[in-house]
Amino acid sequence: MKSQRHALILRLVAEQEIATQEQLLVALAQEGVLVAQATVSRDITQLKLRKTDMFYEVASDTSRDKTEKLRVILRGSIERVDGAGHTVCVRCEPGMAQSVCVAIESLAPAGLLGSLAGEDTIFLLCQTEQDMQIIRKEIQQYVAKPNH
Repeated sequence: MKSQRHALILRLVAEQEIATQEQLLVALAQEGVLVAQATVSRDITQLKLRKTDMFYEVASDTSRDKTEKLRVILRGSIERVDGAGHTVCVRCEPGMAQSVCVAIESLAPAGLLGSLAGEDTIFLLCQTEQDMQIIRKEIQQYVAKPNH
């Protein structure tokens, strides 16, 4: 849940002009995520968001920090990964496909020609069937494990 909330916060900060923690709480609530102000404050610190003159933004990071943030988005958002021919199909939590797609593309897997993201589904076009198998396997490691 925390990784999904972090991914959502990163998406909201990127897409909206959020100036206060209260605005972030409202934006999260509109997405169906109800948390306390103290939780949002901790999330902001953990995600290393910074406040510019007016709005929160993702701070400039080292390459390692950026890669870890992308992995946070992937870890909590992917439900299933399938492949056929040159295409990988990634099923995500509702509303997360575009964020996951950006994260996958930012990790720049070799053999990825392009992508298409909807609300909860991503199609990745790979150069070869072998590339599809490799990319599918790489993404599979991020599939959310059910809690038992």
